[in-house]
Amino acid sequence: MSTRKTLRSLAEARRGVLVPGAFNALSARVIEDLGFEALYVTGAGVTNMWFGLPDQGFMGLHEIADHTARIRDAVSLPLIVDADTGFGNALNVRHTVRVLERAGADCIQFEDQVAPKRCGHFAGKDVISTEEAVNKIKAAVDARTDPDLLIMARTDAAATLGFEAAIERAQKFSEAGADILFVEAVTTADEIRALPQRLHKPQLMNMVIGGKTPIFGAEELGGLGYGIVLYANAALQGALAGMQKALTVLRETKRVDEDPALVAPFAERQRLVRKPELDALDARYAS
Repeated sequence: MSTRKTLRSLAEARRGVLVPGAFNALSARVIEDLGFEALYVTGAGVTNMWFGLPDQGFMGLHEIADHTARIRDAVSLPLIVDADTGFGNALNVRHTVRVLERAGADCIQFEDQVAPKRCGHFAGKDVISTEEAVNKIKAAVDARTDPDLLIMARTDAAATLGFEAAIERAQKFSEAGADILFVEAVTTADEIRALPQRLHKPQLMNMVIGGKTPIFGAEELGGLGYGIVLYANAALQGALAGMQKALTVLRETKRVDEDPALVAPFAERQRLVRKPELDALDARYAS
């Protein structure tokens, strides 16, 4: 089964499959190595780790396409790719789909924010008109060359227009052909419980560590009927904590030994970048 068909099956099973976010090829390798079934190429993560900037529209199509291609080469998992607002109007969305489909995306996510977008859990965001947002989803659906490529439609309308308006938008995105729906930054447990009852397409629920949405366990969300439970930046925040811990020890003690409680062992680092496999190929092709 192709990765695109696998991802569709995972979403449609509505069992709350856990999907972590990857911000580069090595983080994707860690996700795959730990046995997760799919991963999310996170725009916030790419922006934070590539530019050292907040998630406020600094990432462009080139950056997310490059990361998608590198991650596609590194792992065999299905990839959900964060394409922000599509980097422009409906024609830009069309171009974005073509580029990311070639780069190896299995699902492309578009949101309805006004550009420049910002993290869904930041203040000060706004959304475009429903008509424009629907037309962008239609453009995305029409642009794909592989019918198995999934289009995910995200709405940020709950923060500015209210929960009911967000549901109405999501329903219109569904009618426009979106395969997966994503209502971002709901703020109450009752809203989390209501969404699967109100919308019939598979849905993603975003669990932002420290964000505005109450944290639910993946099993509970699966029981409610969510297809995907996203932790877009758990790896990123864990990596930051790990770097701060290791570098603080280095600063204070002026040395770091190979302590697995502090750093990944040298051999583990080489295993994850598949050095033994490359060594075997090197020996095979040696003259």
